[in-house]
Amino acid sequence: MLKILQRQNRNTLTAFFLFGIVLGMAGLAFSSAPLYKLFCQVTGFGGTPKTNVVRKAISKSAGVINVRFDANTNSDLPWVFKPEKQKVLVSLGEPKLAFYFAKNVGAKPVTGTASYNITPFKVAKYFSKIDCFCFVRQTLEPGKRIPMPVEFIVDPEILEDPDTAEVKTITVSYTFFPVVQNDRKKS
Repeated sequence: MLKILQRQNRNTLTAFFLFGIVLGMAGLAFSSAPLYKLFCQVTGFGGTPKTNVVRKAISKSAGVINVRFDANTNSDLPWVFKPEKQKVLVSLGEPKLAFYFAKNVGAKPVTGTASYNITPFKVAKYFSKIDCFCFVRQTLEPGKRIPMPVEFIVDPEILEDPDTAEVKTITVSYTFFPVVQNDRKKS
């Protein structure tokens, strides 16, 4: 009888252990995408600009760099999306404000979300967004046109890095996608 109880306890312990492993794996699976996104934003890995910027006081003679703006929309999104200016000259270390404009040319309200990328990829760690329309979803009514600001800063350390010192132009590219709404019936 004692052996049966010991075996049942061992089986119960093994079942709890395996359940804990499965639960841990599920937790890691659900948290891996947000953690990877956070890692990319903090390190600038894979062309994702850093968003945890600390503004630094720098001298006026730090240098300048061209920043080119690119705008794209997914074919399923009935929007016209363009930058106000195709290119601007940016003083390194100083915050810069740029604008995109979006217009809904469809017949109904549409919500979109923007993904972004910085090229060349190696400079992404020196490009930091302070504020951006891409941080939140955007909803446009039919025929409505709105400005979409992005405030950013290019770290002067870009000139100190031998891999990026020769870069003269940074391209900031946004692509807007429609947000797919869940059409669940409420009970």
